Amino acid sequence: MNISEASDPQAWDSFILSQPWKPFLQSWTMGEVYREVGQEPVRLIAKDGSGIKCICFGHIVPAKRGRHLSVPYGPVLDHRLSENEQGTTFRELVDSLKKIAESRGCSFIRMSPFWPSPSQPHPLTPNPVPSPLHLLAEHIWFMKLKTENKPRTGEEILAGMRKTARNLIRRAEKDGVTVEASENPVKDLQVFIDLHSETRRRHGFTPYSDAFFRSQVSLFAPRGECTLYLAKFQGEVIASSVHMHFGGETSYHHGASASKFSKIPASYLLQWTAIKDALKRSDDIYNFWGIAPPSPTPNPSPEGGGALPPLSPLGGKGSGDRGKKHPFSGVTLFKTGFGGELLNLKHCFDLPLSRKYWLTYGFELLRKWHRGF
Repeated sequence: MNISEASDPQAWDSFILSQPWKPFLQSWTMGEVYREVGQEPVRLIAKDGSGIKCICFGHIVPAKRGRHLSVPYGPVLDHRLSENEQGTTFRELVDSLKKIAESRGCSFIRMSPFWPSPSQPHPLTPNPVPSPLHLLAEHIWFMKLKTENKPRTGEEILAGMRKTARNLIRRAEKDGVTVEASENPVKDLQVFIDLHSETRRRHGFTPYSDAFFRSQVSLFAPRGECTLYLAKFQGEVIASSVHMHFGGETSYHHGASASKFSKIPASYLLQWTAIKDALKRSDDIYNFWGIAPPSPTPNPSPEGGGALPPLSPLGGKGSGDRGKKHPFSGVTLFKTGFGGELLNLKHCFDLPLSRKYWLTYGFELLRKWHRGF
């Protein structure tokens, strides 16, 4: 197995697109987004005589809590590899990542692979440390837009929604809400940024930077891989979202809304518009992104009745904060109302490179408790 720095964007993306799951966060363009915001991209590719077997994109994060190499939804291993081949490839890849991370002054590597749980093994050595906090969504709510390779219809999807969601879509239309895809997303992005700042203050989460939003939209939109939606009411934009399109999947990546019109269900109509657009593109999957973790009890099927997967009574895994709602409980109710199914991913893990990592570990444990996860 030969592991080297990647240099061919087309070969990189072609490999991702050949896999069952195609995380756009591992796309070549995403590396350029992080480069523009000052975080050096690291791209490794593993090949043997028959071709590419694995790709891995990461970026150097100069965080105050600890400089590290972050790997979002990677690495991507060829699904045709045996479990033993996956393990061998992964171990060689980790050795290369460690050398690069150490040369950049990183105290650890944080990996959040897009590996369905529990089907995907953990081919790791040495033993990883479970991250105190998740890096990315680990409980994905998604909707299949095709059944046996046959496109679903809008009527079928509406029928599979929770009744409340259908009613709120119709109510938004009746109230006069309109939703449009921006013809100039780079220019109109400031509207989203302003709404997102308001949403962040309202809910108290740690946001992406404005520079990140601008870079992501300016690099993906010209490729037809990003849509900025604007929901208007009485001539004013009251909700907005950034949706990504990659490999036959539409992902609801960023959303924002105005508290002034909180009783107007514009976000429901916005999502429904994006779903209909995904159907027009003949996409395979609509990804609502993350929801709260379900409880250990069996999940009822959401199809037809749109049942919500039961949430754990704990504020966070191991937090001991009984009775406190999970920070994602509200958005979970919203997203699951459209119908779909749950995909659980392996939990994010860290590979410590120095003793400094344990200072980061302790800090993030406190942060986890404070945030209610």
